[in-house]
Amino acid sequence: MNNVIAGVDEVGRGSLVGPVFAATVIFKKDVDKKKFKDSKLLSKVKRENLEKYIKNNCIWTIGSASLQEIEKLNILNASMLAMKRSIKKLKIKPSLILIDGNKSPHLIGYNLKCIVKGDKKIPEISAASIIAKVARDRLITKMSKKFTKYAWDKNAGYGTKEHLAAIKKFGVTNQHRKTFSPIHNILSPS
Repeated sequence: MNNVIAGVDEVGRGSLVGPVFAATVIFKKDVDKKKFKDSKLLSKVKRENLEKYIKNNCIWTIGSASLQEIEKLNILNASMLAMKRSIKKLKIKPSLILIDGNKSPHLIGYNLKCIVKGDKKIPEISAASIIAKVARDRLITKMSKKFTKYAWDKNAGYGTKEHLAAIKKFGVTNQHRKTFSPIHNILSPS
């Protein structure tokens, strides 16, 4: 297809728990690009409303890399894997794929371009950021029902003061990323 632009972003890279997600979004003709901002700048309700809009008005895919893949590959390579999986799920091949950040997955035969702070500059990347964040937040909220003491439904597994205090008090779960320094330091104090 000529002149089809896709945006790609990942979420959950800095979290201390669970998988990392990536999404790819291609806008259809009549999408209002002004609606989109970086998912981190939007309220939960606004993100969820925009997610519905994106799902109804765009071509979109989600890819992820598991906790085990993060531990084995490291978070950067796992993020690239999640992006690659998301891009490969597309039914059409974009002429240009814009990726948030300064690194892109290795994909032969695709035209990839990195955009630093792309989630703030490129509406397609912002839309991908929204789709990925809402999907990952839903999963982490679901996981939090089993691990209520860690407040993942509020912190999405990130290293907030409360989350770190809960880890020190209640220990590390099987969902924590043990190779991440806050967790590693708790498990192996020097």
